[in-house]
Amino acid sequence: MNPAKVSAKNDVRRSGTVLSMPFSAVPGQTKLFLQYQETPLSLKEFYPNAPASIEDIFSYAANSVEKNTADRGRLCDALFEMNERFGAGEETFANIELLRDENAVAVLTGQQTGLFTGPLYTIYKALSAVKLAAELNERGIKAVPIFWAATEDHDIAEISEAFVINADNEITKIENDPEPNISGTSVGDVELAENIAAAIKELFQSLPKTEFTTDLENNIAAAWKTGTGFGEAFLIELTGLLGRFGLIMADPLDPELKELAKPIYRSAIERADKMTASIIERDAVLKERGFHSQVMVEKNYFPLFYHDDDGRRLSIKLAGEDTFTVPELRISFSRDELLVLADEQPRRFSPGVMLRPVVQDFLFPTVCYFGGGAEIAYFAQNSAVYQTLERPVTPIIHRQSFTVIEAAKERTLERYGLDFSSLFAGREAIEKDVVDGTVSRETAMLFAEVEEKINTELARLDRELSSLDPTLAKNLATRRRKIVYHIGALRKKARTAQLRNHGDAERRISETITALYPNGALQERSINVNSFLDRYGIYFIDTIYRSIDLSDKGHRIIYL
Repeated sequence: MNPAKVSAKNDVRRSGTVLSMPFSAVPGQTKLFLQYQETPLSLKEFYPNAPASIEDIFSYAANSVEKNTADRGRLCDALFEMNERFGAGEETFANIELLRDENAVAVLTGQQTGLFTGPLYTIYKALSAVKLAAELNERGIKAVPIFWAATEDHDIAEISEAFVINADNEITKIENDPEPNISGTSVGDVELAENIAAAIKELFQSLPKTEFTTDLENNIAAAWKTGTGFGEAFLIELTGLLGRFGLIMADPLDPELKELAKPIYRSAIERADKMTASIIERDAVLKERGFHSQVMVEKNYFPLFYHDDDGRRLSIKLAGEDTFTVPELRISFSRDELLVLADEQPRRFSPGVMLRPVVQDFLFPTVCYFGGGAEIAYFAQNSAVYQTLERPVTPIIHRQSFTVIEAAKERTLERYGLDFSSLFAGREAIEKDVVDGTVSRETAMLFAEVEEKINTELARLDRELSSLDPTLAKNLATRRRKIVYHIGALRKKARTAQLRNHGDAERRISETITALYPNGALQERSINVNSFLDRYGIYFIDTIYRSIDLSDKGHRIIYL
């Protein structure tokens, strides 16, 4: 589907249209991310295998196969067992079998294991990987999509909430704290408590009742059950939504994956000092080039976490030459002791954010990774870790990015002369434009006329007073500013009153902002997919997949 460009206000648009806007037009993007999107080859120093276009990925496939040394048989056996547990279907198992082929490559992506799958961009990431794998297969390159769930992460508070658009077109936050759990435990080791049923109930009390609601509630209740691991519930739901595309789920807490990762754990332990130095040096170079600092790393940084007997994920710190500590446990290890532990108990370790991509790409013949803007930015620093460990730096591509505009919201934008980018200005500016442009043009014109006359008359007075006494003119200037301020404040109050008197306008604008640009950020960053699955069923997933265009590096706007 070829994207049209976001155009001027008052364009007539039809359902099914997909528009595109550059990320440079979206507020809040970092300089590094924007440059990578626009001219990736200018950043070769930080991204050695940066693809100029999606076409470059096709030529990287042979390299990813050559550098992969993990035991594919053991890897695929582990993936089979995992995905069978998550309820995968024949499409996924067929792809696992394909991955056994020594010439097959993997398209990777991943995300934190959010409640009810978390924000929409989780779905967009996964479907981006599915799409590229399909295009590679069409080119005769055997490829499978892999979703790496970040079950090792230990910030349960960050992922135990979901935001949906409720029946009143407002945002409802659904929360679930799986108590009791031990602080610092990897989310994949946290079991759902009985209160998960209350979270599901609140979710479906919030959503409008549609023809799809009953099936959706049954599917979620089947995945998110008391006693199920938080990470496993996430993967079961995601498999139910995307398994038919052949997406393979990978849980890094799986014991067999830990066993297979031992060589890269060992390498990281052996070269930890050099790795830390390279990360710090890379961060300094990025700042010298005018880019923002990425992951803050101190001199005592260590790239692996330690998991204790209670399942807590704890930091390891460099305490001296060849001496490492776990401060929370007050225990120390020599480098040799850590190496023995990696050989005998690899489950004790999990990679930090700087090492995790390297572990993924050691296990899989990764042809590329789909990440978000923040991941692309810190990958500029992370590539130093690949180089220190003498691993090829995997190409990274920004996932597909969408805002979904439903028909009612489209009508609101058109009725009030707005387009999607108008929302970036904020509620106050939008309401000003709507009132002055459509609700009460006459009043806006009257204020403009009054202000012009006041300024004209005050200018005449200023000329007269200046000739009499310069101090009087100075006094007038002060009072003039106050007059202008009070006129402006009165105009603002008039706008508020006019919008209030047109209650339908106020409501519709509020609902549109909530749905399309909630909390001053892109829809995909907070809204949960179940808001749309409840309204459109699984067809929503199909619509997103059909709207993917991997050659388009912009933010894409889908009109349903």
